[in-house]
Amino acid sequence: MLWQLLALLATGAPAREIAIAGPALHQFEDGPLLPAAYTFLAGDTVFLDFEISGYQVSDKERILLSYQIEARDPQGLLLAPPVSRKLDAELAEEDKIWKPKVRYDVLAPPLADSGSYRILIRVKDELSGSETSKELGFAVRGRAVEPSRTLVVRNFRFLRGEEDEKPLPEAAYRPGDAVWARFEITGYQLAAKNQLHVEYGVSVLRPSGEVLYSEPNAASEKDESFYPKRYVLGILSLKLDPDIALGDYTIVVAARDQIGGQQYETRHPFRVE
Repeated sequence: MLWQLLALLATGAPAREIAIAGPALHQFEDGPLLPAAYTFLAGDTVFLDFEISGYQVSDKERILLSYQIEARDPQGLLLAPPVSRKLDAELAEEDKIWKPKVRYDVLAPPLADSGSYRILIRVKDELSGSETSKELGFAVRGRAVEPSRTLVVRNFRFLRGEEDEKPLPEAAYRPGDAVWARFEITGYQLAAKNQLHVEYGVSVLRPSGEVLYSEPNAASEKDESFYPKRYVLGILSLKLDPDIALGDYTIVVAARDQIGGQQYETRHPFRVE
C-alpha cells in the first residue's frame, strides 16, 4: 500500500479522459432529438450539438480545448469545408462541472443522392493531450438520377402543370394546352472548383418531321460550388396553338457540355388529340 501511495503522490491524480457527451441531430437548432430512423430530404439543413466533458483544468483555472467537425456523403466527399475551432476559457467557481456545448450545421446538398451520410467529430484536450472522436450517421433521400461517365439526359417526364411532380401516364394534350416537361442532365465534366457549364436547346417536330419550333439556346447553367453538383435540372414549356393539327409530335432536347466538349440529343414523342 505504501508504494501505491508514494506513486500517487509522485504522479498526481490520474489524467482525465476527454469525452464527447450526448451528440444529437435535429431539424432545427436546439430542436427535439430525432429518432435514429429519421430521413432528411435533399436541401434540408442538418443540425448537430454535443457537449465536451472530462477536460483538464489548469492551475490557473483555465481550459484549452480544440475540435474538428466534417460531414461527408456516401462516397466520402466533403459536403462543406471542415470546421476547426479552439475553446480557451477561464472557469469561475460555479463552472466546475460546466460542459462546453458545441453547435454545428450542414446543408444536405439540394441535389443530393439518397444514401447514408456521416458527421465525424474530433475533440482534443490541449492541456492533457487526451483525444477522442465520434461518428454520427444520417440518412438523406434525394431524386434518383443514375450517374453517367458521359453526357446524358435522364428521367425525361411530361407533366400536366408546372408544379406537378407525378409524370403523365400518357403524353397526350389538347390544342391550346401547355406542354410541360422536366428532366436532368448529368455526365458532364467539372473544371477547377467544381465548375460546370451546361446548355441545352429545345425543338418541336411536326408529325411530318418538319420543325414546328426551335430554341437552340433554351437554357444555360454556369456555376461552381464546394460540393460538386451531380446533375442539372432541366425544364421546358410549350403553349400549343388552339388551331394546331392533331397528331404525333416530338420534343428534341440537345444538351451541351461546354467544359467537356460533349453533346447529347434525346427525343420524346407526345400526342395532340
